Amino acid sequence: MSESIQLPCFDELVKMAEQDPVAFEQFRQDMANKVIAGASERMQPRLRAQQNHIDQVINHCKNPNHTNIVLMNELSKQIVKFREALMGETHFDQQAEIIELKGFQPR
Repeated sequence: MSESIQLPCFDELVKMAEQDPVAFEQFRQDMANKVIAGASERMQPRLRAQQNHIDQVINHCKNPNHTNIVLMNELSKQIVKFREALMGETHFDQQAEIIELKGFQPR
């Protein structure tokens, strides 16, 4: 990302979240979209999918504390997967079935 994004101070964000949750949610979405737009074109679909997942998680939470706990758990899972990938310790839950394609004619 080439351009840095300025965020309001924490206290201003808290005030916005408490006094105008709709504006806070719009601000959150706008900031996420700016960050995604600043990423490489190759990474943007992945980041959009991740943001969509985060949005779904947030929508199912009951309050801000619940949201923080659930998102922290999600982040922890991602960190574990990232560490395993870096260490070459990837685990697959199921074996892929490999099938032979017969009679396939390229165009």
